[in-house]
Amino acid sequence: MTTTRNLPWTPPNTEDIEPLPVGRWWDAVSAPTNVADRALELLGRDSGAVIQDGTYGKTYWLIGTGTARSWCLRQIRVLTELADESTLLGVPPAAWGPEHRTHWRIPLGPARYLTDPDHLAPALRQAIDDVLGPVPEGRQLCYRCQLPTDEPVPVTMEHSGSVASATIYACPTHARDYPRDALTQAAAMRRALDQSTTR
Repeated sequence: MTTTRNLPWTPPNTEDIEPLPVGRWWDAVSAPTNVADRALELLGRDSGAVIQDGTYGKTYWLIGTGTARSWCLRQIRVLTELADESTLLGVPPAAWGPEHRTHWRIPLGPARYLTDPDHLAPALRQAIDDVLGPVPEGRQLCYRCQLPTDEPVPVTMEHSGSVASATIYACPTHARDYPRDALTQAAAMRRALDQSTTR
């Protein structure tokens, strides 16, 4: 049976999700769940505990405080203590599993607590390339809010009889709501497989 008694920190609330300040015990790294799925495959046993937020389509790794402040990865957010404001992360009880929308995808345990940023960063970089594809050049308009975004996510390609087809982009907020295009998903999976077989 897994016990959390020997850990330096465990979620204090055993009844419900509790908003806890980042930067006190740990910082957190947030990734869209489709990117996180691939990163977890790449990390394997090198991943620490992971929180899955099914409501907002986010996955969170806990990392040491101040260890990833300089990261600049597409659609990845580092949650850390800021001088002028508090940042909170909703943390589920340690016993919550996939029966809850927000739960510990990889449970806390003596060998599963913080993730080493030196392992996490390259896994996330590779996962971003595999899932999101190459970085689009320049700013693009989001299909939904029609605002320019510096982090455009290709959500689908308009198919036509011609060789060239237009790519539709979304900002990170609206990308997860877009109905997934089977051809775009297949292309992303093909890229991931091609890259894994060439190593």
